[in-house]
Amino acid sequence: MDMATDKTPVTVLTGYLGAGKTTLLNRILTEDHGKKYAVIVNEFGEVGIDNDLVVDADEEVFEMNNGCICCTVRGDLIRILSGLMKRAGQFDGILVETTGLADPAPVAQTFFVDEDIAARTRLDAIVTVADAMHLTGELDRAPEAQEQIAFGDIVLLNKTDLVTEDDLTGVEARIRQINPTAQIVRTTRADVPLETILGRHAFDLDRILENEPDFLGQDDHGHDHHDHHHDHDHHHHHEDVNRHDAHVSSFSLVSEAPLDPEKFFPWVQTISQEFGIDLLRMKGILAFPDDPKRYVAQAVHMMLEGDHSREWRADEPRISRMVFIGRNLPRDVIEDGFVKCRAARPVPA
Repeated sequence: MDMATDKTPVTVLTGYLGAGKTTLLNRILTEDHGKKYAVIVNEFGEVGIDNDLVVDADEEVFEMNNGCICCTVRGDLIRILSGLMKRAGQFDGILVETTGLADPAPVAQTFFVDEDIAARTRLDAIVTVADAMHLTGELDRAPEAQEQIAFGDIVLLNKTDLVTEDDLTGVEARIRQINPTAQIVRTTRADVPLETILGRHAFDLDRILENEPDFLGQDDHGHDHHDHHHDHDHHHHHEDVNRHDAHVSSFSLVSEAPLDPEKFFPWVQTISQEFGIDLLRMKGILAFPDDPKRYVAQAVHMMLEGDHSREWRADEPRISRMVFIGRNLPRDVIEDGFVKCRAARPVPA
């Protein structure tokens, strides 16, 4: 029996002001989806809940007539979560909204750091809502906008009806530059089937980078982005894409030789400690010698987790691959350390 299945999944919702988070939250709180979600919002004023839809309210918890509840947090997230956990009838999921300017990482870290909460919840996904029309400008101006894209497991590219297909392709290329592993979902009026964003297991180590080895090739619409599998194949209209995002960038490291776990683990610990503040996300699938299973690792800032995943398939090349997303990370230093983690070749007898 997998204990993790008993845990309540938590979705962290982030996104720049006006991107459409409120529309999405209101849909979850009012539609007849037959699920019981708890929605935690930072400031009640931002959501503006229609009182006709509220069944029962005490000072900070509002029960909606579709069975969902909405809580407001002005301070301690852990206190609210502990209160929710005590309520009768567990929830199908919990959504935590972070304010438009906030870094979602501390919210995400709560679900690892507090033991009581970690035992009863699991972080399901970080979802970033982005405004297709304004995202490019926000990325140019606001480091927070770049960081929110960097953290996302899923990016809801909203208001797509207001821009042309060419604009969308450009915006998506820009998102990919910052975050090559996020799933991009195009929406209008945040009208997305809730199962697209809830209950996704994006944080479960087994599921990380399951879109391998085609890291960037396919998106969920089934059309592949002109086959630009790797960083070097930018299209002519996007030559200047690196110039903009000096702040947050991503790169991937690949080793066809297996890595030595005795070298790899101390190295990855050192990297997460040394660059933790600027290391927004890291994900990796690693091959160790004489180990039939894939090792999967991920980090949010200094919070590093890893575990064995499924066995390598017979037809699958045992290639180690890591993706780093962060603020001005020194690629050369990290790459040099990564290369030094390769296992020594066995000496032929």
